[in-house]
Amino acid sequence: MTRVRPLREWLSASRPDDMPVAWLGEQTWTLAHLRQDVALLMGQLQHQDGERWALCFENSYLFLVALLATLSAGKTPVIPGHCRLSLLEEQRALFHGVLSDKAPGWQGIHIVVDSANSAEPLASPLPAIAATSAIELFTSGSTGRPKQVTKSIAVLEKEAELLAIRFADRLAGCRVVASIVPLHLYGLTFRIILPMALGLPLHAAMLSYPEQLAALGHEHRYLFVSSPAFLKRLDPNLTAPPVSMVLCAGGLLRWEEATGAQRWFGLSPDEIYGSTETGVLAWRYRERDETPWLAFPGVRITADKGAFHVHSPLIADPRGLPLDDLLQFDEDGRFQLNGRQDRVVKIEDKRISLSEIEQRLMAQDGILDACALALTRAGRQCIGVLVVLDKTHDRTWQDGNRKALERAWRRALMSWLEPVAIPRYWRALNAIPVNSMNKRVSAQLQELFNETP
Repeated sequence: MTRVRPLREWLSASRPDDMPVAWLGEQTWTLAHLRQDVALLMGQLQHQDGERWALCFENSYLFLVALLATLSAGKTPVIPGHCRLSLLEEQRALFHGVLSDKAPGWQGIHIVVDSANSAEPLASPLPAIAATSAIELFTSGSTGRPKQVTKSIAVLEKEAELLAIRFADRLAGCRVVASIVPLHLYGLTFRIILPMALGLPLHAAMLSYPEQLAALGHEHRYLFVSSPAFLKRLDPNLTAPPVSMVLCAGGLLRWEEATGAQRWFGLSPDEIYGSTETGVLAWRYRERDETPWLAFPGVRITADKGAFHVHSPLIADPRGLPLDDLLQFDEDGRFQLNGRQDRVVKIEDKRISLSEIEQRLMAQDGILDACALALTRAGRQCIGVLVVLDKTHDRTWQDGNRKALERAWRRALMSWLEPVAIPRYWRALNAIPVNSMNKRVSAQLQELFNETP
């Protein structure tokens, strides 16, 4: 099996200077380029007092530079999961400054990262990255507030080892392209950590359209890191590039989309199940719809009072972690996923907090109470909201001006929420219905959207 390099050896002198690390169009960055760029940014960071730096990048090579420079400078990389200015302002207390590949309009301390495009050898080696270093990520929690998740370098390295056991031989000689950003653990793991651990060149840009994937050169073989949302947009009229593996995670991959991908690529996607909190948990290669999930080595999932608990080599807490998903095990210890039990839903492979939508709505002028629901319309998921309005806005709504109110609230929410989290269906009520135990029952609330006014 290909040797898996720990993160602390990515820039090691034992790797050749001319090893390709990343590319974009005609530009190729080698390990010598990476060492120079990391050293330059590290020098800038060492002159800054702050310890915590937010990484906000579209270019994955420059993200890699910032990640390694921050760690080499003895600082903590903070990955907020987005590049939206409004949320960065709201999360200002979480970091000292921002590193990005373009000016985001940030009024605080900000360093724009670029490549010097120099392959000159370094005058002195870079300092070793401490074994105790860690990365902080943020993910949607069920409370509506971003949840902080700390990942030690040791855990990220262990995750790369687990993945390499299953995938390294199939990936030998591949280049890595992706339709997801490295601003969440899935993208960080498969666009940055795994390629660098295995010495595979990574594409600096995200592929947003199937046409970009089809346009890849046929002189290389590729690992394509994708989401279900991208795979269901594949165009059968286009010609697939030479892809050796398709990895898919981040949401439910429907069987018809899996078979469509199989026809286009000539191979089925390898699916990954996990979360930011737990890391990777299980894998499957579907040859039929109901193919069950197989846990990675060392992962143990147990039932606990109707919920499920997981222990894993990637989870530091000896008590393990609770799972938000409902599972059904077969006699061989493999399992099916049977939905979620929290208030975080997946829409277009984005992790959307219904609680956050409600909190953002109640911060808007005229909205006294709100309830957000995931709806399915014409086979697609979207957000519907129930709102309780003050007297002035309720009168405006009843007078036939509801569309103007909806447009104003949608515009306001765009500063805070993913586009797929912006409510599509709205209902105004005198009060949000509850049951005899004063709880909101999702099935009953869903019925309020059965007829579109």
